[in-house]
Amino acid sequence: MVWGWNVPRWKELPDSLDERAQKLVVQLRRLKDHSGMSLSSLQSKTGYSRSSWERYLNGRALPPRQAVEELARVGGVDPTRLLVLHEVAEEAWRREPDTSRRSDPSESRGARRTVVIGVLVAVVLGGLAAGLLVLAPWENGDSGTPSRGVFTYKAGKTYPCEVKQKAGRLYAGYSTTSTALLGGPGWDVVEAQCLLRHLGFDPGVVDGVYGPNTTQAVKHLQDKAGLPPDGLVGPRTWQVLRK
Repeated sequence: MVWGWNVPRWKELPDSLDERAQKLVVQLRRLKDHSGMSLSSLQSKTGYSRSSWERYLNGRALPPRQAVEELARVGGVDPTRLLVLHEVAEEAWRREPDTSRRSDPSESRGARRTVVIGVLVAVVLGGLAAGLLVLAPWENGDSGTPSRGVFTYKAGKTYPCEVKQKAGRLYAGYSTTSTALLGGPGWDVVEAQCLLRHLGFDPGVVDGVYGPNTTQAVKHLQDKAGLPPDGLVGPRTWQVLRK
């Protein structure tokens, strides 16, 4: 038996396609290949047409969030990572001037379902057990605050919050990121926790751990801001936190 005959020969993605969008498309292609399903099968199992999947998987249109969830469902994988990639890709797509590759709003199918983020919590707990060290993303010069170096989680250790406004944006002095995807412990999480508290959403203790209390606070913030309340912090949620 010769392996690989049924694996589709994917077209090269457009050179103009943003790298962040390419990462999403590549992962969707891999999941589709792993599932062994044809485009016609995807149509029958997900409710999105064959022609739609052709556009999504060839980088000509951004798939709706729910299409990503449906592909993860029929592929038997947790959608969390794919949805984080989708949020980042959507941010890039929004800035893409080529309207032929923008998301098709007519294919959005109602309210977005809340994502269970148990995988992220497991990553956090696993990282703590392993004594995970996370490099601080702080870049010298962005705010005039020196680098904080390596973040090391210590049980019972908490951090003070002093939020200030600079150039119309809020900063707590632990990170300047507006794009980091939060998961394991780190300075980005401390920053987000301080901003949540400043905006009136209680994350619990400010310890740099993205646990259940922080997740719930993020969901409340997202719901109030009109974002999908999935508890995942990406570019759009950072935009709200920094206001």
